[in-house]
Amino acid sequence: MPDARREPKKLLLRLDPAVHEAIAKWAADDLRSVNSQIEFALRLALKQVGRGPREPRDE
Repeated sequence: MPDARREPKKLLLRLDPAVHEAIAKWAADDLRSVNSQIEFALRLALKQVGRGPREPRDE
């Protein structure tokens, strides 16, 4: 049975067109999809403010 905590969450996100364009260009530069680039940027921002997700512990 799949672990529900690891299942990706689906999210509808409204972006300013200029922000979307900037992210799309950044994603293309990094050879990522826009979705992956948004997740990358969010993780980077969370890490910078000390609120990144904790790594799961092996039990």
